[in-house]
Amino acid sequence: MQVVLASASPRRKELMEMLGIENLRIVPARGEERPPAGAGPEELVQALAAAKAEEVAGRCGAGDVIVGADTVVWIDGRVLGKPHSAEEAKAMLRRLSGRTHRVYTGVCVRKGPRVLSAYEESSVRFRPLSEAEIAAYVATGEPMDKAGAYGAQGLGALFVEGIEGDFFNVMGLPLCRLGQMLKEQGVVVL
Repeated sequence: MQVVLASASPRRKELMEMLGIENLRIVPARGEERPPAGAGPEELVQALAAAKAEEVAGRCGAGDVIVGADTVVWIDGRVLGKPHSAEEAKAMLRRLSGRTHRVYTGVCVRKGPRVLSAYEESSVRFRPLSEAEIAAYVATGEPMDKAGAYGAQGLGALFVEGIEGDFFNVMGLPLCRLGQMLKEQGVVVL
């Protein structure tokens, strides 16, 4: 049995390795993400995580445990995914400046026909940001592959005044919840 991460995210890979999971294999999902119409953030991240795990399961052994995950930032009733341009990243950071937003990560852990699905929610409070700080941060390139255009584990930490909930959720993989789901699928981390 292998544990297969259905993600190309270097942060998720790093977090899985931090757990000391043996036989970890990375098989990124290749399909286009198709969010369900009218879904709230909880449903959205769970549906996308499940779709990734299902797609990758077709390329793995029957006894493998597949982990799919998807993360979004939610503010003003709207999802902030990964920015497609520097201007979009700046607009996202302006929206987050001086405010609290929510980060949702859906996790799907499947082994054969048994599929477990859940989500985690954390609140993140940003300090007010100046235009110069936003421009300098976007120029580093760090925001370009992250939901909400920031990484709390990188330079984006300079903007985060506080987090309520699972810190690792904000990084893209809620480890406490994932550990319990893996245990239910027969993978003991501790």
